[in-house]
Amino acid sequence: MPSLTKEEVLALDKQYNQHPWLTGTVEPLAIARAEGIYFWDYDGKRYFDMSCQLTCSNIGFGNEAVNNAIKAQLDRFAYVAPAHAFEAKSVLAKKLVELAGGGMAKVFFTCGGSDANEAALNMARTVTGRAKVLSRYRSYHGSTLGSGNISGDPRRFSLEQPAANGFLKFFDPYVYRSDRAFESDAAASAYYLGLLESQIQYEGTDQIAAVFVESVTGANGVIVPPDGYLQGLRELCTRYGILLVCDEVMAGFGRTGKAFGFQHWGVEPDIISFAKGVTCGYVQLGGIIISRQIADFYKDHLFQFGLTYSGHALACAAGVACLELYERENLFERVASLGKVLGELLEEQKVKHACVGDVRYIGLFSALELVKSKETKEPLVPYAKDAEGVMKRIFGLLRERGFSTYGRENNINVTPPLTITEQELREAFVILDEVLTIVDKTFI
Repeated sequence: MPSLTKEEVLALDKQYNQHPWLTGTVEPLAIARAEGIYFWDYDGKRYFDMSCQLTCSNIGFGNEAVNNAIKAQLDRFAYVAPAHAFEAKSVLAKKLVELAGGGMAKVFFTCGGSDANEAALNMARTVTGRAKVLSRYRSYHGSTLGSGNISGDPRRFSLEQPAANGFLKFFDPYVYRSDRAFESDAAASAYYLGLLESQIQYEGTDQIAAVFVESVTGANGVIVPPDGYLQGLRELCTRYGILLVCDEVMAGFGRTGKAFGFQHWGVEPDIISFAKGVTCGYVQLGGIIISRQIADFYKDHLFQFGLTYSGHALACAAGVACLELYERENLFERVASLGKVLGELLEEQKVKHACVGDVRYIGLFSALELVKSKETKEPLVPYAKDAEGVMKRIFGLLRERGFSTYGRENNINVTPPLTITEQELREAFVILDEVLTIVDKTFI
């Protein structure tokens, strides 16, 4: 049991901790313990972890196999410098390359997703000798200087002062928000790819180092691309000598029902960035998986990027254990099956509730988009301007009832642990249904 009381924990937190993306007036929930898909506060209240914390705790809390792997590595050594080789790092790199498939060849480990995308940015500019980078408005790639400027959502604003050079944005294939009615996925893909190709030509086809995309947009509303979009993007990048970087930080490691999100569309990126589900939050780890062509480039070129904790021993041991668990328990296949149930539950909410304009889902990766009117699609709150704190109040209503999740703008993300059962999923949706009923009556 915790040695401090809830009041003591919160008092120390308020005095000494600065929380990310929040002001100092935040009143955090104090967590006392966690197990499986649940966590408990100091008052003994149980919460469904319906966001996997930050879409990272894929296997839930307290997995004995992963805990034991970390303890075993700790008994050997906790840390050695990144220049050294050791068993867990070598084995994990091999497993990741095999999981990615295609023409992928090597892994560079980082501490998380932000620095993974920093490494990808460094590599893309060095390999191509070009400076410009394209990424999407509804994206999040990190909060460091480079990864933050690659990001498209409002969290990039503070990092643009003074502006960094070469970072350009393009529109997502956000079909629900389009002013056009597309007769097919092919038509939608052609439209958005046409816009992008025009922008590439205006920016200079020989000036662009890379296109960064989340294979499935994550925090900004789980936007699943129409079929043909990623295939067309791969073709565009190949045509103009641009590297395609797929950010799999959220979508990777079974979240969509496959090892990586891009595998649903049969494309091969040049660089894959990853984090979160590789260790499920047990120890922080991220990295990039690079193609054979890029690996060959670095045979006689210096990779000028490094981190003290790159390939941390405890993190790599956790990563090996997590990948073995995914395989042993057939979690990717399980997600593909349970994802159909999640889709049905979401579609039921869309039909039932006036506030639900759209639902998007793939595997156990989903979001509900809240609107004031289904007919006009007016968002429940304006983009980046929820002055009245409507969404904060909605998330508060969910949390009060034991349903913990998050979302950005007018979206509620639902990304439960991959180990959740169908019964647990249905129980959690009873809470979501109750809160959406309140939203119908109170906010529209």
